[in-house]
Amino acid sequence: MIKKANDFHPNIKLEANIGSCASFLDLLINNKNGVLFTSVYHKPAAEPCVVPFISDHPRHVFSNIIQAALRRAVRYSSTLDIFEKERRAIRLMLLYNG
Repeated sequence: MIKKANDFHPNIKLEANIGSCASFLDLLINNKNGVLFTSVYHKPAAEPCVVPFISDHPRHVFSNIIQAALRRAVRYSSTLDIFEKERRAIRLMLLYNG
């Protein structure tokens, strides 16, 4: 079935995984002994890049980037520990991008 879906269009690449975690869009779901934990999913190939602060974008764009990342972390993090880890990742991403 997966092979047939992958042949439908060159941009569609589906893979079947059997395990205790699954990713869907921006969400990572982990099953630990029957308890589901959710967090933000980061694609392995994606680099932590955002619009540089020295670019010629309107100023509200930069605050929206931060607000959207934090909002996603709050919505997708099922525990405070997971949220704190994501918040640190957001901060590092912003420091990395100047």
